[in-house]
Amino acid sequence: MTGFAIFAHGSRVESANDAVRRASSEFARSGNYPLVEACFLELGKPELTEAIGRLAERGADRVIILPYFLTLGTHLQRDLPRIANEASNIYKSVRITIAEPLDGHPSLVGILLDRAREAANGGGGSESETA
Repeated sequence: MTGFAIFAHGSRVESANDAVRRASSEFARSGNYPLVEACFLELGKPELTEAIGRLAERGADRVIILPYFLTLGTHLQRDLPRIANEASNIYKSVRITIAEPLDGHPSLVGILLDRAREAANGGGGSESETA
């Protein structure tokens, strides 16, 4: 059975971490995926290795890590492969795959267009004042 670990950076602002958890729950519901865990590199719980363990306990023999990152920066080039390798040494019966980051996906342009339209029409966004 395949599990999904939605892997975000994490934030000291807990509402930001909760937003990732909500997106993960919606992903699970919309995709009809029973094994989904939100997880974080730092500043949020659970961390990736713990999330993989939770998924394995629930029956996952494969875990796909879905980076909740826009671009392939240092954390995805250096930290994520290291953590995934460490987790694979702990959970030897679980095959771990890392998906691409969000960058380059055609839906991102659509999201930017939606946000631009919302802000241009006075909905969404916030104004900043200059002195």
